[in-house]
Amino acid sequence: MPRYALRIEYDGGPFCGWQRQADGQPSVQQAVEEALQRLEPGPHRIHAAGRTDAGVHATGQVAHADLARAWEPFRLSEALNWHLKPAPVAVTACARVDESFHARFTATGRGYLYRIVARRAPLTHGRGLAWQLRNRPDPELMREGAAHLIGRHDFTTFRSVMCQAQSPVKTLDEITIAETAFPGGSEIRFTLRARSFLHNQVRSIIGTLERVGAGAWPPEKVAQALEARDRAACGPVAPPQGLYLTEATYPQDPFAQ
Repeated sequence: MPRYALRIEYDGGPFCGWQRQADGQPSVQQAVEEALQRLEPGPHRIHAAGRTDAGVHATGQVAHADLARAWEPFRLSEALNWHLKPAPVAVTACARVDESFHARFTATGRGYLYRIVARRAPLTHGRGLAWQLRNRPDPELMREGAAHLIGRHDFTTFRSVMCQAQSPVKTLDEITIAETAFPGGSEIRFTLRARSFLHNQVRSIIGTLERVGAGAWPPEKVAQALEARDRAACGPVAPPQGLYLTEATYPQDPFAQ
């Protein structure tokens, strides 16, 4: 059966997350699988690079699907986008790939973006797409705190108690923090990259760093929380609406054709 890689973006607001739910709650996976079913009747099961939580967005999710017929990739993406309407989900790239390609298991890295918007006025155009704070957290203090997390560590403190990963040890390759000012406020963007992440790891890190930026935690307390290897030592978990899965990387880019 021909295998296709799909790059997918979505607004996670209306969904219970990526993964199809047994109780029928709307999921991104279900939306894409139902679109595939309209093209080729029968059951479809797709696999993704990351299982984003309820309310989390994506600009670079990657999934793969096995289909019965050979589709021209552009036509397949156009047909899927037609059948995905009006759901806030879009296939932005499609490529025929070898059967050895697996969206989850052959991925060598994943990247996330987290957006904080600091301003007093309510968000209008960005509502549901960022974590709004009334007071600006200090990016420099947050960078000092984030430096303690780079590298290979036991991230027990920063993972959900429901995390199913076999080991809490992960290597965090990058955390960058950039701020852009605009009239009446500013936006702070966090970029995180690793081979893989634990459940709730990114949101736990961002929520902890926000406490540092707000002056509630000294930067060195991040190192103390990490060393505690105790979920109770973590700061508050940041809300889902500021988080985006931006990329999944592979030994060979399936879309570079």
